Amino acid sequence: MREGGQENPFEKAQEKLQALLKEVKRVIVGQDLLLERMLVALLARGHLLVEGVPGLAKTLAVKTLGEALGGSFRRVQFTPDLVPADLLGTRVYNPKEGEFRTELGPIFAHLLLADEINRAPAKVQSALLEAMQERQVTLGRETYPLPQPFLVLATQNPIESEGTYPLPEAQLDRFLLKVVVDYPAFHEELEIVRRMTTGEEIRAESVLSLEDLLALSRLADRVYVHPKVAEYAVALVRATRRPEGRLKELRGLLLFGGSPRASLALVQGAKALALLRGRGYALPEDVRDLFKDALRHRLVLSYQALAEGVGPEALLDRILEAFPPPFVPLRDPYGDARGPAAEA
Repeated sequence: MREGGQENPFEKAQEKLQALLKEVKRVIVGQDLLLERMLVALLARGHLLVEGVPGLAKTLAVKTLGEALGGSFRRVQFTPDLVPADLLGTRVYNPKEGEFRTELGPIFAHLLLADEINRAPAKVQSALLEAMQERQVTLGRETYPLPQPFLVLATQNPIESEGTYPLPEAQLDRFLLKVVVDYPAFHEELEIVRRMTTGEEIRAESVLSLEDLLALSRLADRVYVHPKVAEYAVALVRATRRPEGRLKELRGLLLFGGSPRASLALVQGAKALALLRGRGYALPEDVRDLFKDALRHRLVLSYQALAEGVGPEALLDRILEAFPPPFVPLRDPYGDARGPAAEA
C-alpha cells in the first residue's frame, strides 16, 4: 500500500509469485535459476529449452510447478521411433459405432516436458514447435486449442550426441529462453541424498490458480519499458549480428546472431522478470540478467570460433562488457521515489 492509499498491483503480484516459488522450493532442492526462468517463460507466454545432464530434477521441477498451480503435467520421452500422432493425438475408427473419434495426445497439458527433444526425428520436432507457436492442434478437419497457460520445457543432454537430431536454428529461435542447468552445490546435494534415502516425500500444494497466473501474465504486459531500456535491449541483440567498434574482433567468430524475435524475447522476458521482482517497470539490469538465456541458442558460430574453442557464453559476456547499462530517469508511477533512476 502506497502513500494516499493507492495499492501497487505489482507488489501484490510479487507476493503471489514468491509464494508460488516458496511452495515449489519446499519440494525442489536448489535449481533456483531454472525455477525463476520457468516462471518468466510462463508470464511471458513463451517456452523454455533446458540443457543439462540427467538427474538434475528437471522433470520433478516441472511436475511440482504444475501441482503448485493446480494444472496438468505430462512428460514425453522423445525417441527416434516417435511419430507426431504420439504427441498430438489422432483420429481412431470405432467399428461398433462406425465413425471416427478423436484421441488427444499428451501435448494437451498445461505443462509439457519434452525430454531429450533432439532424439526425435525432424517431423516430430516440427509438429511440437508448430503447436507451441500456434497454441492449437489440428486433427483431421477439427482444430483443438491447447490449454492455457501452456508451457513446453524441452530438454537436451549436452554429453550424448550419437543418435540425435539437432534442432535447426529456425526452430531453436522459437524458444523464449535457453537455460543451462548446473550441478547442485554441496549442501544441496547432501539434502537431496538425505531426503531420498530416508523415504521422505514432500508434495506441493496448490497455492495459485491457473486463472490467477493468467491474470499475472496480463499484468506483465502492463510493465513499463522505458525507451532507453528498449534501445539497450535492441543494441545488445544487434551486436550479435553486426559487431562494431570495440567488438570488431568478434566478426570472424559469428556467422549469424539474434533476429528481431530475439529482441522481442529479451524485452518480454525482462518485463516478466520485473514483475517477478515486484516492479511495474523494467530495468537495464533485467535485460542484462536475461541476455545470455535469450541469446545463447540463437547464435551460429563460425568454424574459426569452433576451432579456437570459443563458445556462445564467452561471446555474449564480451558483448555485455562492451555495453554498460544506461541511466534511466524514471519515477515509479505508484508514488515511490525509488525507481530505475535510483537503482540503475
